[in-house]
Amino acid sequence: MIETLVWIALALCVIGVYLSWTAGRLDRLHTRMDAARAALDAQLVRRASVVLEVATSGVLDPASSLVLYEAAHAARQAEEDHREVAESELSQALRAVFADADQVEAVKAAPGGEEAAEELAAAVRRVPMARRFHNDAVRAARALRRHRKVRWFRLAGHAPFPLAFEMDDEPPADLADRPA
Repeated sequence: MIETLVWIALALCVIGVYLSWTAGRLDRLHTRMDAARAALDAQLVRRASVVLEVATSGVLDPASSLVLYEAAHAARQAEEDHREVAESELSQALRAVFADADQVEAVKAAPGGEEAAEELAAAVRRVPMARRFHNDAVRAARALRRHRKVRWFRLAGHAPFPLAFEMDDEPPADLADRPA
């Protein structure tokens, strides 16, 4: 009788340790996901800021400046539930304005334009990487949260189900190919 109770207690301890380890792993994934989201937000804000700077510099024609300014301003002011659309529209505006290599050269030819072009190129290259890191963290957290043990024992607590950030982040070809 005592031996059976000892084995039951040992089995319950092993199960408890395993569930605790799984809950810790899920917590680390949520922390990684939050850090990746903060990095993505920082890169999106940086990109919008650089685009605003280029749009207001006066080196582009007025129509291109207006298109970039409105798209960047909308991306910075967008509510969370409309942010993906606003950021996609900014990407589309960048591709439309910088579809011609002459626009990039016009920015570079202006005083301080070389630095602005480099900063813009770096900003548009970093957004897809940050989004990929975020979505990879979301994918890993979702995979773990789908396991039965996580659902049955409610190891995720009250954390919301992770959502990927889906947007058009294709950079303009003439900016993406620039060396860092």
